[in-house]
Amino acid sequence: MASNSKEVAVDMSPFFHLYTDGTINRFFPPQFLPPSDDPNASVRSKDVIIQPADTGLSVRIFSPHHQTPPQKLPIVVYIHGGAFCIGSSSFPIFHTFISTVVEKANAIAVSIDYRLAPENPLPIPFDDCWTAFQWIAAHASGQGSDPWLNEYGDFKRVFLGGESVGATISNDVAMRAGIEKFQGVEVVGFFLIHPFFGGKEVDKLYKFLCPTSSGTDNDPRINPAVHPRIREMAGRRVIFFLAELDFLTDWGRAYYEGLKKSEWSGEVEIFETEGEGHCFHLFNVNSEKSLALMDRLVAFLTRE
Repeated sequence: MASNSKEVAVDMSPFFHLYTDGTINRFFPPQFLPPSDDPNASVRSKDVIIQPADTGLSVRIFSPHHQTPPQKLPIVVYIHGGAFCIGSSSFPIFHTFISTVVEKANAIAVSIDYRLAPENPLPIPFDDCWTAFQWIAAHASGQGSDPWLNEYGDFKRVFLGGESVGATISNDVAMRAGIEKFQGVEVVGFFLIHPFFGGKEVDKLYKFLCPTSSGTDNDPRINPAVHPRIREMAGRRVIFFLAELDFLTDWGRAYYEGLKKSEWSGEVEIFETEGEGHCFHLFNVNSEKSLALMDRLVAFLTRE
């Protein structure tokens, strides 16, 4: 009997099915919110392709209403979550979140639209975000390819962050930025919202998406506390956002404790939300607890 071409080869519920014919069915269909470059809007946005264009790597840049004369603003490099395999910078929940940050913190933001696994196995999403960070850093001289970053970006006030695996990737970018360093660029801090990190048991999804990894806490990407060069990680401060009912909270807390005990000399903060689950703030943005999380993040970004 001929095999069914739509037989499930790998079941990675609740994220996707990989079929024996090589096709993938994501359980979260693509969503697209277009950018809005309305000069009268409180927040403007535009999509920019990073060269070489054949990689498909792009960013969405957000800017508050432009002021005259131009004012230098902090730069927030934002990396969205989605288990490495779902989402984009144009997903409405991610677009809305970072747009709100830009308006409230009066900052420029660059949301990275990295390529998704499993079509692009890990570490490609990590490497895409590093490539995008290098592209952003190239504007520190004022001679980059994007006029908004050249004119409005304050490269002495750079922040990194994201939620879930976006937090994981952000931490990796902070590590690389501290090791390599860029002239004229200072990463002040980074924020990790409901971050994904590894434990003693193999994380099956991560192991499938990154076959070269153990999928456990001896992999520095998912347990940065064991990175041999952690003392060099960029940033003067980091804040962890944890949620009581989040299935990832124990791993996030373990890294919080590990980072405090490590050779990294930065300041480590934590903000915990009771009675809420993973990324609750993206789905109920006007709840009291979501607003409290946003206020705490804005305070972190605007602190002198």
